[in-house]
Amino acid sequence: MRLERDTLGEVEVPDDVYYGPQTARAVDNFRVSGERLPVEFIKAQAAIKMASAKANMELGKLDHEIGEPIIEAAFEIRDGKLLEQFVVDAFQSGAGTSQNMNANEVIANRALEIVGYERGRYDIIHPNDHVNMSQSSNDTTHTAVHIATVESIRSSLLPVVDGFLGVLTERKNEFMPIVKPGRTHLQDAVPLTLGQEFGGYVRMVELDRKRLMEAIDGLLELNMGGTAIGTGLNTPSGFSKIAIREMRTTTGVDFRLAADPFEATQGAGAILACSAALRGLAVSLIKIANDLRLLSSGPRAGMGELNLPAVQPGSSIMPGKVNPVMAEMLNMACFQVIGNDTAITMAAQAGQLELNVFTPLLAHNILRSVRILSGAISSFNRKCLSGLSVNTERCAELAVSSLALATSLAPVIGYERAAEVAYRAHREGRNIKDVVIEMGILDDEELEDLLDPMELTGVDI
Repeated sequence: MRLERDTLGEVEVPDDVYYGPQTARAVDNFRVSGERLPVEFIKAQAAIKMASAKANMELGKLDHEIGEPIIEAAFEIRDGKLLEQFVVDAFQSGAGTSQNMNANEVIANRALEIVGYERGRYDIIHPNDHVNMSQSSNDTTHTAVHIATVESIRSSLLPVVDGFLGVLTERKNEFMPIVKPGRTHLQDAVPLTLGQEFGGYVRMVELDRKRLMEAIDGLLELNMGGTAIGTGLNTPSGFSKIAIREMRTTTGVDFRLAADPFEATQGAGAILACSAALRGLAVSLIKIANDLRLLSSGPRAGMGELNLPAVQPGSSIMPGKVNPVMAEMLNMACFQVIGNDTAITMAAQAGQLELNVFTPLLAHNILRSVRILSGAISSFNRKCLSGLSVNTERCAELAVSSLALATSLAPVIGYERAAEVAYRAHREGRNIKDVVIEMGILDDEELEDLLDPMELTGVDI
């Protein structure tokens, strides 16, 4: 162990770690979940420290002999090193103070090592005075949530959403000639094609993607230089503009300064909007997964229109049973995303006066939602959607036998007479066409187009 000191006194710190006394206190204080804030958040913290050090050096506030090793140490974290040194529980001090100090201490001690000093020599490079210069936990933690969420969505979620859309579109085009019965209220409805049904899924996800992109735009505003409450206390003139410029260089993302640093410190509206967009995508995915489960139900005692790929045995007691496990997985993942959104909503509304202190919870849940959706969509796309097939004969059989075909008769014979035909066909277990002919209402030639399911879909094949 090595003995270090913070403003509360002396603290023993394990000799082989890069963090310092405030992190050690936090580890002892917050023995909660064993979960830590995601890697994406830690890398975003490192980007903030890099950009801030560069701005402070350019403005003559930070000596290059100190700033350069700070930048090097932060770059290593950004590059994926030292991540095991970030040890504070996700459920921690408000405003992420412990998380920010974890970053400050790790970077300070690694910077000391880079220039040849032992860890803990804070008289040379100090976690607060140098690494945290021109910053506060109150602005940097909000900013890190924005950066991490944007980077995560762009790098992991959007590619799998686009892949999902690509396969859905292929299925839409492939299935356009396959006629089947529609269903409303889970009862027979007028015919459509399977391609039209999948086209609805395509548009749903396209709109969800659009709303997600709009939400990302709100996250591009960063609170760099607002410090404790938005006034920018303890920052040199011009810091924010230089820091945001350096942030764009470091991340390659066109971030911009928050229009109002007071709003950016008090509120969490952009995070809330992004979570709402993720929730919306999850709701659409649940609908699609549920539909595929229904359409593939059976294989003999259900609808049986689709065949989902068999990826594993479905029962420990019923031999030969295969379950729609990938759709079930997607449902569960999306349920969790909706739960995460509820937690985010509670945290966003709980801010008081000049600060929303619940940023660690915001970070934990929104990044968790991005990660869960990315993995779930990718697995579902690969193991289910890409390999599903159609029972075309079953679809055609159900389309012809649907009682809702009587709908097309209503303009010719009237609503009440068409209803009488449908009721009789149902009572006697017969199809609409045979009943109409037997009742002498219309002949076979007149019914040919009226009761052709494909004609009723409006699809020109």
